[in-house]
Amino acid sequence: MFFYAAKILWFLAQPSTLAIGAVVVAAILCATSWCRLGRRTLMVAVPVLVIGGITPVGDLLIAPLENRFPRADVSRGDFAGIIVLGGAEDNRGASRELAGLNEAGERFTEAVALARQLPNARVVFTGGSAALFAEEPPEAEAASRLLKALGVAEDRITLESASRDTYENAVFTTRLVKPAAGERWLLITSAWHMPRAIGCFRKAGFPVEPWPVDFRTGLQFQPLRFHSALTEGWRRFDFVMREYAGLLAYYVSGRATALFPGP
Repeated sequence: MFFYAAKILWFLAQPSTLAIGAVVVAAILCATSWCRLGRRTLMVAVPVLVIGGITPVGDLLIAPLENRFPRADVSRGDFAGIIVLGGAEDNRGASRELAGLNEAGERFTEAVALARQLPNARVVFTGGSAALFAEEPPEAEAASRLLKALGVAEDRITLESASRDTYENAVFTTRLVKPAAGERWLLITSAWHMPRAIGCFRKAGFPVEPWPVDFRTGLQFQPLRFHSALTEGWRRFDFVMREYAGLLAYYVSGRATALFPGP
């Protein structure tokens, strides 16, 4: 129930939807006896739409998430395994190609690089299908094909294909892996998603060490880094606000150990 409610509510409440909706409603009001209210709403909604789409305000919000967890030190000690969270594969072209990767494709490339650096570590991929209405194969199917094609031995790969969100990633992976006390495990996910992911794994009782990838911001904030299209700025703003909303929802619902998990 949580999965479906989160999907539907966020579609309706995401910032870009609200901003565009405000402009549309204001335009309609301008053609009615509520014209004054419509004009005032437009005077607020249009600047918000432009500022949110062009300026790097989204980067300011992304940076605290991405800078929360430094990468683990892999030079000391042996790691039992590497856990790769789903979210980097686009299932729409599943029948046409090996694997269609999105912006989070570094989850796979970094996993393969680490698998070569840590030859004794298992590679565990966790990800089912997050589609709300369409029927799509679990991400784990494409992950298996891709990892093997990139040189990871099949006997090193473990797949978890039932999870639909981060909380289920943590719970189902813990049940599948059954980590022993004292084992070290790396967790690979997007840097901006790492705090929520760590919070879920801690809640599941699985101590993992972070390996953030897919950074969307640089080491220093660039206030003049404007976007070339409104859609680009709003896409970044939407996903980062979704992540903050997820942190709050997971903490309130008891799915994570803290509101903003840290090292």
